[in-house]
Amino acid sequence: MRAQIYLRHGKEESLMRRHPWIFSGAIEQVKFEGKELTEGEIVDVYTKSGNFIARGHYQIGSIAVRVLSFEQSEEIDAKWWQKRIAVAYDVRETLGLTDNADTNCYRLIHGEGDSLPGLVIDIYDSTAVIQCHSVGMYRSRHAIADALRAVYGEQLTAIYDKSSQTVPFKAGLNAVDGYIWGHSDKKSHVVLENGEKFMVNWEEGQKTGFFLDQRQNRELVKHYSKGRTVLNTFCYTGGFSVYAASGGAVEVCSVDASERAVKLAEENMRLNFGDTVKHSAVAADAVEYIKQIGNKYDLIILDPPAFAKHHKVLGNAMQGYKRINARALSQIKSGGILFTFSCSQAVSKELFRTTVFSAAAIAGRKVRILHQLTQPADHPINIYHPEGEYLKGLVLYVE
Repeated sequence: MRAQIYLRHGKEESLMRRHPWIFSGAIEQVKFEGKELTEGEIVDVYTKSGNFIARGHYQIGSIAVRVLSFEQSEEIDAKWWQKRIAVAYDVRETLGLTDNADTNCYRLIHGEGDSLPGLVIDIYDSTAVIQCHSVGMYRSRHAIADALRAVYGEQLTAIYDKSSQTVPFKAGLNAVDGYIWGHSDKKSHVVLENGEKFMVNWEEGQKTGFFLDQRQNRELVKHYSKGRTVLNTFCYTGGFSVYAASGGAVEVCSVDASERAVKLAEENMRLNFGDTVKHSAVAADAVEYIKQIGNKYDLIILDPPAFAKHHKVLGNAMQGYKRINARALSQIKSGGILFTFSCSQAVSKELFRTTVFSAAAIAGRKVRILHQLTQPADHPINIYHPEGEYLKGLVLYVE
C-alpha cells in the first residue's frame, strides 16, 4: 500500500492553488504499512478530513513532497512519464526549437515549470543531459530515459545522467555521472545557438555544460555591441563575448576567476572568428577587476553566479549586488550600456531593481532602464509557482 500523508488543518490552501511543494511543517500524520517510508517514494497526500489532494515524491527536508499530479486517477507509470515528456516537447516545438537550423540546444524540462519538480533536461543536438535534484527523480531516471527515447525516436542518439552534484548529498545515493543510453567518444561537442558556435562539455562542464538560459539576452548584447568596447565579467565559456564580437564590438575582454573558463572563452572566440577579433581573456576575480577598469568600456556585462541561494544570506547578497553594480556604473563611459543580472531565486525582481537603483545613486550617474529581462520561454514559469522566475536582468543606459 502506498504511503498516505495527512496535512494539518488549513495547510491544504496552497495545494488548492496548485502550488507544487508541501512543507514538512504542514504534515500532521503519515500512514504507511511498510517498515519505513524511504526518500524518493511516491506518496498520496490528503487533507485532514481525508480528501485526496496530490501525489508526489517524498523527500527529507523542509520541502517534504514535490507534487507530480493533482489527479487521483493518474498513476505515475511509464505512460505518465511519456505524456509529461511529450507535452514538454510540444511546448519547445511551438517555440520553434525542436527543428531549428540556427539553434540545436535548448531546455526540454525545467522542473516545476514543466510540472516535473526536481528534474532538468537539456538537449544538445542529439544528446539529452539529465540532472536530477531530488531522490525521487533520480530513482526514476531510467523511466525518464525510456520516455525520452519514445518521444524523440531517432532524433536522439545518447542520454547522459549528470546528477552526482545535484542530488541531495545526505541521501547516500552514491550517484555517478554517465551515459544511461547511447554514448559519445568525444569530450566536447559543437552546438549552435542563434547561428553562433559553442564547445559544450556536458561531462566536465558546469551545470549541464552550457548556460542555456541567457540565449535571448545574449542576442540583445549582440544588438548593442556595434562599435563598442565590451567587458564580459563572470564570462564562463564566453557566451556574451561571442555575441558581442558577432555584433561588431571593436574589442572584447572576458574575465572569470576560473582559468579553465577563460580558456573555454578563448576557444569559443577562435571557433567563431579565428584570430580576426580583438579579444583578451583574464583569469581574475571579477569583483576586484572592475575596480581598476577606469573608463575604458562602454558596454559591460555583469552576470555573476547566485549570490543568494537561500533567504538566510539575502542581506549580504544584496550588498554584493549593490557593490558590483555601483563599481560598474561609476566607471562605464558616458553613453555606455550595462547589462546586469541576478540568477538568485531568493531575489525578487523588485528587490533586484531597488538594489541597482541604490547602486546608481551611489555612482551618481543618470541611468535609464532600456529593458527588463528574464529567462527564455524554454525555461517556463509555472503560473502556480512564481518562485520559478529566478533570472532577473536590467539593461541600463548610463549618461
